[in-house]
Amino acid sequence: MSRYIVGTLLILLGAGLFLNQGHPMGIGTIFEYYWASLFILPLGLFFHWLYFSMTAPRASGLLIPGGILITVGIVCQISMLFDAWGVMWPGFVLAPAVGLFEFYLFGSRNRYLLIPVSILTVVSLLFFTVFTLGTLLTKLSGQGPIVAIVLIVIGAYALLGGKKQSV
Repeated sequence: MSRYIVGTLLILLGAGLFLNQGHPMGIGTIFEYYWASLFILPLGLFFHWLYFSMTAPRASGLLIPGGILITVGIVCQISMLFDAWGVMWPGFVLAPAVGLFEFYLFGSRNRYLLIPVSILTVVSLLFFTVFTLGTLLTKLSGQGPIVAIVLIVIGAYALLGGKKQSV
């Protein structure tokens, strides 16, 4: 087995034990939390390995499913570890954009591929922003009147206080 594979597995196992916080960990728990790293990410890496080591530049189409699977694997792994499905779901919209962009970079450089890549990326970033801000506001609203008072003071300072500009 390659030292890179062993090193990666040991890092993932160590991170899992660190994040575990004293809960019992068995085979079922490993599959429950790391199914994306065990099944989806290796398949995406296989497509990339197949392209870069065996078929480059002839089969650049292998990069489309490879990019999609790696992006989906990362999104699922982060969502499983931090229970962040409500914030991370726009990553599924970003996944085809990543695959198509890799195809553009290493393939025929057809500039028309950048149209769906741009649209999907902008939509994904928009949803990431909206849902992340929504989650932050929900968490901050639990702090009660402290956050409200701070926002009022900052707003009042912005309206009344700031530097005077000469005309």
